[in-house]
Amino acid sequence: MKICFSCLFSTFLLLFITVNCSSSQQDTEQEIVQDITDDDSTQEDEEMDDETDESTSFASVVEEYGQLSVEGNKLVDQNGNPVQLRGMSFFWSQWIGKYYTNETVQWLKDDWYCTAVRAALAIDYEGYLVNPEVEKQKIMTVVDAAIEHGLYVIIDWHDHEAENHLEESVAFFGEMAEKYGSYPNIIYEPYNEPLAVSWRNVLKPYHEAVIAEIRKHDPDNLIVCGTPNWSQDVDDVIVAKIDDPNVMYTLHYYAATHKQELRDKALVAINNNIPIFVTEYGVTQASGDESIDAPEAETWWNFLDEHKISHFNWSIADKEELSAALKPGASTTGGWTAEDLTTSGTMVRDEIRKKNKTY
Repeated sequence: MKICFSCLFSTFLLLFITVNCSSSQQDTEQEIVQDITDDDSTQEDEEMDDETDESTSFASVVEEYGQLSVEGNKLVDQNGNPVQLRGMSFFWSQWIGKYYTNETVQWLKDDWYCTAVRAALAIDYEGYLVNPEVEKQKIMTVVDAAIEHGLYVIIDWHDHEAENHLEESVAFFGEMAEKYGSYPNIIYEPYNEPLAVSWRNVLKPYHEAVIAEIRKHDPDNLIVCGTPNWSQDVDDVIVAKIDDPNVMYTLHYYAATHKQELRDKALVAINNNIPIFVTEYGVTQASGDESIDAPEAETWWNFLDEHKISHFNWSIADKEELSAALKPGASTTGGWTAEDLTTSGTMVRDEIRKKNKTY
C-alpha cells in the first residue's frame, strides 16, 4: 500500500492544532468560571460582613449604649449617637412597694422591651424619712436588678418639698453614688416634682448641693433635675442652667390634662439648648384617674420621638386608678397576661414594644 507522507503530516498537524485550541478554550472557560466564582464569593463575603455589621447583637441596652452623656439638648450613647430610653416607673415605694422585685424588672425587660426603669423612693407620708432602711432596700433591689439585667435605672427622690429635706437627700445620694457610681446604668433624679417655687433661688441651689455630693463619688453618670410647677416649667432653666455637663431637666405631663401649651413650653426650652428628660408621664388626667386621652397620648409620643426625648410611664402598680398599668391582684413577679393589664398598661406596653428593640 502506498502511503502519502505529506497527507499524513498534514493530518497530524491539523489534529495537533485542534487539540491545542480545544485545550486553550477549556482553560479559558475554566478561568472565566473561576473569576465569576471568585467575584460571587467576594460579593457574598461583603454581604455577610454587611449583615454582621447590621445585626451585631448585644446582651443588653447598657452593653450597646454604654456610658450616657449629654451633647447640646440630646442624650447620647458612648459613641456620641443620640438615644432615647423608654421604660416604666414604679409607684411610691411605701404604698405599692410589692412590685420592687428582681422578677418584675426582668419581666419589664423581656416582655415589655423596656430599656430602663425608675425606682421612686417615697420621702414623705411614712416613707424614707420615717423608715429609711426599709425604703432604701426597695430601691436597691430594683437598682441591683437593673444592673443584673442590663437596664438603665433612675434613682428618684420622690418628693414635693425636697428643699426642706436637703440634708437627708445629700446623704442618700452620696451613699448611692458611692455604692453604684461605677456602673453606667445609673441615672440620678434628686427631686421628683417641685411645687410653685423659684428655679433660680430654691431649686438650682438645692440641685447644686446634691450634685456636688454625687460628683465626689461619680463624675460621669447622668443627673435629671426637677423643675418648677410639678416639673413643667422647663423654660425657667434657660437663664440659669446648672454648671455640669451631664445634667438634664425634668418634664412631666399627663396627656388628658397637659396638651399643646406644655409642648410649646418644652419646645422653647429645646430651642434654647435645654436637654429635657420625661421621668414621668401618663395617658390620663394629672390626678392619675378620671379619663384617658388616647389621641393626645399619641401626639405626645410623636413629639417625644421627634426630639429624641426619653420617657417613663407612671406606673407599675395595681391601684384602682386609670394610670396604673396593672389590675388589682396582678402578680408581683411579672408574667402578666393581657387580662392583667389595664387600658393604660396595654397602651403603654404596645408603644414601648413597637419602638424599642429586643435584647
